[in-house]
Amino acid sequence: MSVRQKSLPPGLIALAIGAFGIGLTEFVIMGLLPEVAADFAVTEPVAGWLISGYALSVAVGGVALTAAVTRLPRKPVLLGLMVLFIIGNLLSAVAGDYAVMMAGRIVAALCHGAFFGIGAVVAANLVAPARRAGAIAMMFAGLTIANVLGVPFGTFLGQHFGWRSTFWAITAIGVVALIGLALLIPGRAATADRPSTGLRGELRAFTHSQVWLSLVITVLGFGGMFGAFTYIAYTLTEVSGFASSTVPWLLVLFGVGLFAGNLLGGRAADRSLSRTLVTVLAVLTVVLVGFALTATSPVLTIVALVLMGGFGFATVPPLQMRIMQYAHQAPTLASGANIAAFNLGNALGAWIGGVTIAAGFGYTSPIWAGAALTLAGLGVLLAALRLARGQEPAKADAVLVDTVA
Repeated sequence: MSVRQKSLPPGLIALAIGAFGIGLTEFVIMGLLPEVAADFAVTEPVAGWLISGYALSVAVGGVALTAAVTRLPRKPVLLGLMVLFIIGNLLSAVAGDYAVMMAGRIVAALCHGAFFGIGAVVAANLVAPARRAGAIAMMFAGLTIANVLGVPFGTFLGQHFGWRSTFWAITAIGVVALIGLALLIPGRAATADRPSTGLRGELRAFTHSQVWLSLVITVLGFGGMFGAFTYIAYTLTEVSGFASSTVPWLLVLFGVGLFAGNLLGGRAADRSLSRTLVTVLAVLTVVLVGFALTATSPVLTIVALVLMGGFGFATVPPLQMRIMQYAHQAPTLASGANIAAFNLGNALGAWIGGVTIAAGFGYTSPIWAGAALTLAGLGVLLAALRLARGQEPAKADAVLVDTVA
């Protein structure tokens, strides 16, 4: 398949289905914790380790597993990662005790970072250079759809037919994604290719200061949004005055913002990567400050929730594209590291938000903390752009062409 082909490559649909399944695995457990805790006779805080354990495994797998497969053809690697995903969710579905359930979560999580890291490179190679950020956004659209539709449906399924039914459904989605990847990802994503640089070549990308600055921007910029979102249920009920029963529907609106922001952020990044990142991070900071100031108003809270999701996830395609641009000679490991950075940002934002609540600053304090983190990310971005002035990677649009299989 030529990268000059203008129609939507079917391989992107397969990648999006895989992303949907992975997103569902990550987030649906949040709505099923009471049922899981009761079934395994553990407390809800202990059951909560099924969430944090997953996140830690994503951070580890995003770097370690990607590093381990740098010399292997990417299409077989993606297929292997999806098999790992299926095994992990199958373990969760049949788990007889908490330990097996945790093992299933860890196995499924290990493929998360590597799949998105390698998948982003493959997605970029499936389209023309001017459409690469949009292609990455299309893959990540599966993750946003998982939040909008998958999580509410998965929670409903688990509450009415037992939580195991949700993991059986996710396992089936994994099988569909595996078949799609096998049939729809072409053997070669472009007309030109280069031999693999191997692990040493991939690590060499980290000698570029802009790669490290990109990782810091990801941690701070995305961590700010996630830190505000982590405690959003408390903000909605304790500050904005919404009933607990309305929270799931409000989160659907947040998910709609995620979906729209992801696609629009990708399109904007294809036109101007740096300008898009500066604009999105600046507006996201303003949105978070406005949300913190007006959280007592239900109407303004709904508006802020959609905008927070939209501008928060509009950062994802350009952040992923930026690090791939500066690590263009060997983008695979750097791409996986950026996925780990997203999860590190999640953990940092959630931790700081928890600290502000514990300190007695109230349930809007995580939003203020998120605004501060995002502003810091914007500051690092502006410094990075100033440092890189006149040193932008030459022909960055042309260097991602590589072999998928």
